[in-house]
Amino acid sequence: MRPLSALVLLTSFTTVGCHSPYVATTVSNRTGQPIELIEVDYPSASFGTQNLAPGSDFHYRFKVLGSGPMKLLYTDSAHQDHKADGPFLKEGAEGLLSIAITPTGVTWQPDTTVTAGK
Repeated sequence: MRPLSALVLLTSFTTVGCHSPYVATTVSNRTGQPIELIEVDYPSASFGTQNLAPGSDFHYRFKVLGSGPMKLLYTDSAHQDHKADGPFLKEGAEGLLSIAITPTGVTWQPDTTVTAGK
């Protein structure tokens, strides 16, 4: 009878599972020119990529530890540095976040759960 109990317990853990909140982010280059360096800062860490071709997307997931504002830093093909302030994140935030870099600036589109947090 013990193997059956262990199997039931293992099955219940797999079915219920654990949920770890994260923010799924997409950074899109809509400028028509390559972007040479992208850095996204968020509370307690950052992520980025070396280059992003025109019309391309960069996907990244992260867990928010701590609370604070987001910031985007990037270097365009003319070697000009740019900075854009983003939304304020609370610890435990989760959801989707789109960041579009366009010829006229940066657009941040968080879903409502991203900025809600704990």
